[in-house]
Amino acid sequence: MCALVDESDAAQARAATREAERLRTQVFPDLRVGLLTGKMRPAEKTAIMREFRDGKLDVLVSTTVIEVGIDVPNATVMIVEDAERFGLAQLHQLRGRVGRGAHAGEFLLFADPRTPDGKERMAAILGTADGFALAEHDLRLRGEGQLLGQRQSGLPELRLASVVEDVALLEQARDDAAELVTADPHLALPEHAPLMRAVLHAFDRSWEWVSAG
Repeated sequence: MCALVDESDAAQARAATREAERLRTQVFPDLRVGLLTGKMRPAEKTAIMREFRDGKLDVLVSTTVIEVGIDVPNATVMIVEDAERFGLAQLHQLRGRVGRGAHAGEFLLFADPRTPDGKERMAAILGTADGFALAEHDLRLRGEGQLLGQRQSGLPELRLASVVEDVALLEQARDDAAELVTADPHLALPEHAPLMRAVLHAFDRSWEWVSAG
């Protein structure tokens, strides 16, 4: 498993294309080595996976295109190069791709984490196989991003609460909001006028989409 498809001057990481060629010519010259990347056409990717599943390939070099939806019972070993470049959710998904048949799987990570976050991710994936715990850990590291928007990581827009740390408080706020909207769905009551102004200010151009929902 490689983080990159092709070589990049900006990223010091193994590329799938070069690694497949190295394994094919220098490491496993007597084995059948395949290559699978997201740049391939769908029919080509399907053919490669079929060959691997049917035992016509001994080694498959791939990018995260196999992260989900792949079931190859005879795949028992996965090696992830530059594992510090992958997110916890990705690593957990990849770990589930091996050991799905009668034999146990081996999931080997090669990493050189040089940042606190990278070291923490590696410690987390080694410390637990609980997907929910890893997702929560990933959320703490990456940030919640926008709850109503496209940004999937980074600092949250909440000023006084954290999605991870303040679950009970957020649940209470949700229940209070549901009760208020049930009683006054259009915030038309005089006492709700300040709240309506705050909502219009917060959603701005998105208000039409929110109100339609």
